[in-house]
Amino acid sequence: MDPEALKKYSALHPKPAGLTLQYGTAGFRTKAEQLDHVMFRMGLLAVLRSRAVVSTVGVMVTASHNPEEDNGVKLVDPLGEMLHPTWEEYATQLANAEEQELQKIITEICQKAAVNQQKDASVFIGRDTRPSSKKLSQSVIDGISVLGGQYHDYGLVTTPQLHYLVCCQNTQEQYGKATLEGYYEKLSKAFTELIKQSPSSGESQRHLKIDCANGIGALKLSEMEPYFPKEVLIHLYNDGTKEKLNHLCGADFVKVHQKPPRVKHFASWIAQVGQTLKMAVVQTAYANGSSTRYLEETLKVPVHCVKTGVKHLHHKAQEFDVGVYFEANGHGTVLFSKAAEAKIRQLAKEEKDDEKRKAAKVLENMIDVINQTIGDAVSDMLVIEAILALKGLTVQQWDAIYADLPSRLLKVQVADRRVIDTADAERRAVTPPGLQERIDVLVKKYNLSRAFVRPSGTEDVVRIYAEADTQENADALAHEVSLAVYHLARGKGAPPQPL
Repeated sequence: MDPEALKKYSALHPKPAGLTLQYGTAGFRTKAEQLDHVMFRMGLLAVLRSRAVVSTVGVMVTASHNPEEDNGVKLVDPLGEMLHPTWEEYATQLANAEEQELQKIITEICQKAAVNQQKDASVFIGRDTRPSSKKLSQSVIDGISVLGGQYHDYGLVTTPQLHYLVCCQNTQEQYGKATLEGYYEKLSKAFTELIKQSPSSGESQRHLKIDCANGIGALKLSEMEPYFPKEVLIHLYNDGTKEKLNHLCGADFVKVHQKPPRVKHFASWIAQVGQTLKMAVVQTAYANGSSTRYLEETLKVPVHCVKTGVKHLHHKAQEFDVGVYFEANGHGTVLFSKAAEAKIRQLAKEEKDDEKRKAAKVLENMIDVINQTIGDAVSDMLVIEAILALKGLTVQQWDAIYADLPSRLLKVQVADRRVIDTADAERRAVTPPGLQERIDVLVKKYNLSRAFVRPSGTEDVVRIYAEADTQENADALAHEVSLAVYHLARGKGAPPQPL
């Protein structure tokens, strides 16, 4: 490490006075103009992480479903996983350090994590289509370069594509080819094999109508379109040519405003095909109660609830032969254990019973369509489309499998969100005293109701979720719980507001 070079480049990416940020489930996220120093420092951290694990790591510049004026950054671990929790703490320390502390903190991280500074470092970089992303990516590159790391800038890619590329690189391409073409080929080939086995194969065209949220998905689906079979026609909406990113569209808009129907789980089909495997669905408290009841009572699939955040869902899903996880805002995938995958691939080749062999072959292709490194909207879409084709279901029939309970999301501004502490996967409030008791009383007033509160991971607000038998009751319950939070947490600022 060259202290003078570090000092020189750090001065080009100064930290705003008084700004404190926390590396959360989605990395760092805030207004784009406040992130230049964070990006530079995450470039530094990526080099240290790469040297610590002696593998390629990734840095993705994105704020996902946040407004266009926001941005963010997240690091990708060697097998496409989220950053290890210990390194989340290092990321927070580095992002909040004053200029004169940088060298000291880097040295401390190297000591704690046994980082050999003489090792090579390799970092893959990707970014979304936000106007701020290109400049912020350059700040990441500056950080990588200062510590002597090597990088490959993939430019505009989806977050799941970067996770895929990192995983392929570190598995010597056992997972797939470490190129965008490899990503398109793997998913489209397996998808094509699946729909060939559908009852209506070759009889009619299939139309995929996709809300691209005016973001990166439109560009990448356009690139992927030539890889699809000719009977599959892609129609892109909200492609970014007319409106702002995520404006009145996208998965999070659907979740919060409940305009179009929500996407349902694809667990039912996998449960039927993989009957001999240990399977479970992992949800968060935000999952609609109807989906949980359908999974447990109709499909007889075990359901586990974990804290909000993809990393918690992903880790829990890894405990099963087949772990399906899905958040209400659209993040989700299916994980297959190595043993389960080996068993499925063996059955697809060697099973003597024709029906069982065909079922195993279908599941084998499903494994290749699914992006197991992280939730991937393109991958998930193809999985859903293949299942509908195989089962001969229309979207309308699929949507009618069960009906979501009406729900409402609100937020309350408070002086310090840490006054709210939770337990039981964030479904019960531990502090302040009396809050959970008050929520319990309010919930009893309404049919089929539940409600919970949790502190935001990124801003000083408390988020409130409520469900009930009617929209009117869900709205009323959410408002009453919000008032309880507002008073018991001694909130300062605005009264409860819709998200």
